[in-house]
Order: sequence, then structure tokens, then C-alpha cells
Amino acid sequence: MVGLTALTTCVSGAVTSAAPAPAPAEPAPTEQALADYIKAGLKAQPVAGTGSACNSGSGTGSGNGSGDCYGGSGSSSGSSGGSATDTIGFGPAQTSWVSAFGYGLQNPDVAPPGTNDWNCKPTAAHPRPVVALHGTWMNAYNGYAYMGQPLKDAGFCVFTFNYGRSNLLQGGGVGSVLPGVMGTGYIEDSAKQLARFVDRVVTATGADKVDIIAHSQAGPMASYYTKFENGAPRVQNLITLGATNHGTTLDGIGALGRAVNNLGIDVLGFVEIFVGHAGIQQTVGSNFVNKLNAGGDTVPGIDYTVIGTRYDEITTPFDLTFLKAGPGATVNNVVLQDGCDQDFSDHLTMLYSPRALSLVLRALDPAGHPGLVCTFNPWLIGGGGSL
Repeated sequence: MVGLTALTTCVSGAVTSAAPAPAPAEPAPTEQALADYIKAGLKAQPVAGTGSACNSGSGTGSGNGSGDCYGGSGSSSGSSGGSATDTIGFGPAQTSWVSAFGYGLQNPDVAPPGTNDWNCKPTAAHPRPVVALHGTWMNAYNGYAYMGQPLKDAGFCVFTFNYGRSNLLQGGGVGSVLPGVMGTGYIEDSAKQLARFVDRVVTATGADKVDIIAHSQAGPMASYYTKFENGAPRVQNLITLGATNHGTTLDGIGALGRAVNNLGIDVLGFVEIFVGHAGIQQTVGSNFVNKLNAGGDTVPGIDYTVIGTRYDEITTPFDLTFLKAGPGATVNNVVLQDGCDQDFSDHLTMLYSPRALSLVLRALDPAGHPGLVCTFNPWLIGGGGSL
């Protein structure tokens, strides 16, 4: 999930670092405490089903009804959650998220280098193709313009696509007017798009399973695929970076909005018009988050590597990304800065962190890539501070 503040800053070309807010006169509750409070006090809400925008209150949306119902007045603006599209051509390799994001806005359909070679065949050393999934308000290119080629060079067949591509009328939010902004449609719809894409990948490569790398929204979207779209038999490794696995408070804003909604004032329905369906679905305590995690964080047979960063300004508090292993699954929760204090990667620049790349490679092939890299990677810019 990409923050409006970070996006606006990058589009305008200004790179700023906000000063910390002064300490309140009285101790304030932590974000985690606020999130726990919202979860504990959330009103019982039925999950909207096909053909109904909302099953409680006065839902006014149209389409497949997979959006949230907010307390007593749940509304769901827009229609169904958009579509998925293939990439066309390839963009250049990038080391900085700022540069990659700008290029991706102007060239929204290109693939990152090293990906989407549909003639690539897995080897005995790397028997599973890798599916790389971008996050909210991003696209396939600017998600993996840094990692794509190194993964290919390491011997992996890497595939990616643009999912959740929805316009303003489809509920994609105001950001969707920019050509490179995707991942804004209903997450349930995106999971169906992922199911079709994975089927294509295994058919083309002859593999039985895939490994998935998922950033931000793509983490819970991929988990939804494994839990509710029969994706579990297709997935061996699920590697997430900054994933909104248990939702996000968005530095308390999302949790506050949820609390107001629980009082019967549909503030999140209004915000949804701006941030899109997927943005609202990722707030802590949403119907989507509750359904996703109701039966436990994991599914049997999948190995999870969950990478979080202490400087994440989107998935907040950052440890909401971490998972608890259920029966038949393994989970490795990793803090990016453990053992590497000089990596200041935030939610976006972690995709451009050499250390994060080394963690991904180790998760995909522990024997072939056991070592971890530690280099300076700054907040917001990435690329070692160079564009």
C-alpha cells in the first residue's frame, strides 16, 4: 500500500523528510495498542458477497460487492475491481525507487528487466518459476526494476504482470488517473487475476509449483489466493516485503477512521473515493483483513519469509506484517535492519535494497545464496542515495 504523501512527494520531485512530531503532554497509546483496540471493538460485519455491495447498513456500491462494509452505513463506491494486463517490452534496470517510479508512470506497461521470458525453463537447481507481484499504486516495472535482473542472473525464471488495474469509475481512486498506478481494485478480484496468471506460468514452464515474491498489498493478496482461490497447491515459497498482512493503521489514521466508522459515520467510504478499493481494504480491522486471518495466518505446505523494515511509513506498526506459523507451514519473520543498521529502507525503497535482495535470494535458494549483503540504503530514495 503506497502512501499518498510519499507519492505526492516523489511526483513533485521534492524529497523531504518530515521532522518528528513533538511529544504529547500525556502519554499517547501506541499504534499497536490502537490497532488492538480497533480490532477488539470492531462491530460484527458480514463479508459482502457476489451481487451485493454491502450486506449491512445502506450499502450504495455496485459491482461484485467485494468491498468493505463500514459499521452501520457501509458504502462501496465504484464498480468491480478492474483487470489484469500483460507487460509489453522492457524498461531499463534501476537502482533507485524514485527513478523507477517516474519511469513507470510514463511507461506503465513495460516489464522490468530479467522478467517475462516465456521461453525460460526451470532447472534442477531452480525447479520453480518465480512470480513477482507489485503493490498498491505501483506496477510490475517500478516494483521490480531493481530485483528482476539479479534474480534472472541467479538462474530463476521470473514472471510478473499488472493486476488490479482499475480506473476512477471502477473505484480505483484518484491515483488511478495516472497511467502507471495499478493495484487499486478489490483485492479479491486481484487474487483471481493472480490465479489465472499462475496457471499460465506453470503451463508455460512445465513446473508444478511457483515461488511468489510479493510487496505490500500483494502479500495479503497472494495469501488470499492460497486460502480462497485454491492456490495453496501451486505455491511453495511466499516471500513478502512490507506486506499489509494484518492491515495497517497508516500511522494511526486508518485505525482512527475505522473507529469513526464503527460509530456509524462512513468516513472510510468517503476516503475510498480517493485511495481506491484496495487502499481501504488494507486498513486494520477491515472485512478483508478479518476474513483473511480468521483461520490463522498461514496454510499448510507453504514456506513463508516475511521481511519488514523498521522505517516502514505505510505498513504501521511495521510488525503487523509478521505472521504466526500454523500447522504444516514454516514462517521466517525478518527485520531488514537486524544485523545491518545502515539500511534505512522504507516501505518503497526496500524493493531497491541490496540487503532485501539478498534475503529474497536466500529464501529462494538457501544453499546457493546463504550470505547477506549490508549496504547503505536511504529512506525514500533508495539506490544508495543516488538517482
